[in-house]
Amino acid sequence: MPESYDAVVIGAGVFGAWTAYHLRASGRSVALLDAYGPANSRASSGDETRVLRMGYGADEIYTRWAMRSRRLWMELFAAAAQPELFQQSGVLWAPTPGDRRAVETRAAFEKCGVAFQELTAAELRARYPQIRFASERFGVFEPEGGVLLARKGVQQVVRAAIRNGVDYFKAAASAPDGGRVTASSGQVLEAGLYVYACGPWLPKIFPQLLEGRIRPTRQEVFYFGTRAGDRTFAPEQMPVWLDFSDDRCPYALPDVESRGFKLAFDRHGPAFDPDSGDRLATGLTAARAFLAERFPALAEAPLVESRVCQYENTSNGDFLIDRHPEFDNVWLAGGGSGHGFKHGPAVGEYLSKLIDGLVPPEPRFSLATKLREAERTVF
Repeated sequence: MPESYDAVVIGAGVFGAWTAYHLRASGRSVALLDAYGPANSRASSGDETRVLRMGYGADEIYTRWAMRSRRLWMELFAAAAQPELFQQSGVLWAPTPGDRRAVETRAAFEKCGVAFQELTAAELRARYPQIRFASERFGVFEPEGGVLLARKGVQQVVRAAIRNGVDYFKAAASAPDGGRVTASSGQVLEAGLYVYACGPWLPKIFPQLLEGRIRPTRQEVFYFGTRAGDRTFAPEQMPVWLDFSDDRCPYALPDVESRGFKLAFDRHGPAFDPDSGDRLATGLTAARAFLAERFPALAEAPLVESRVCQYENTSNGDFLIDRHPEFDNVWLAGGGSGHGFKHGPAVGEYLSKLIDGLVPPEPRFSLATKLREAERTVF
């Protein structure tokens, strides 16, 4: 016999977990499914850490959603007595003088009430001697930003959802068929509402609709070991650091939980299959060269970990949060595009309210705005 729920959420990554959490809070009975488990190694919500920043240039909606999400993350971690799941290292931007994005970011911060500090080039060098700046720079520092412990954070959201009454199943799920969803376990679920929040698997489940509109890409991250006893790259002294003035779009995270200094490049890699893709990182030479250039104290640092994960990119970097055009009771939530993790709480809250008609739809998240040709505008 089919099991009946008010809502079934497919995908227990950060978008799906928070959506299930909020749908349950609205009074619904909810089932949550994931093929490999919450924040598993194949998921875009996997790996150890993610950045929580409010700076998005002129894209004020993401600044406001990051602020709201920060509050919800903090409330969740406090309730679980795990405040360490957010490391408030701050976030440092170091743009070139006259950088348009920096001007827009400061304007958004002032409008939205985001705390920030401006640093001169001399102040940057004095405060962060471990960073070598490639050219004349100034600093924009977000003291309330920092590092989310990604894998542990998502698993905590799922545990909280289960405590609140969500039923969780480790199983893959098909597209809806006649108002039912069949799981890989053979279990049949019926619901009045289905939410597919399965990241890079969305175009696999809905290929005709989403092929080209969501493109999973291969992304590599590297963790380098610091010297014994050295706190220079720990969160107390090293902030999250991002440089969108560099064409390589590098970013670095401090040595959280003694896992090492994390380095990656926010450029879209080649197409990638989340089920079968090879996860052996190959870009170590370029990563080491960058360390020598910008973090010289780590030039000879040993590689202690590396990861291959994936982005699931929409054509422009905006999220996809919309109703399926052929099924009134099916919603799609995905397209995190490499920056979505921090926003999980706000995505789940918005989608729950959107379904209930409590908020208007945001046009930039609609399926209609997701083209099949890439032209990224959100960073």
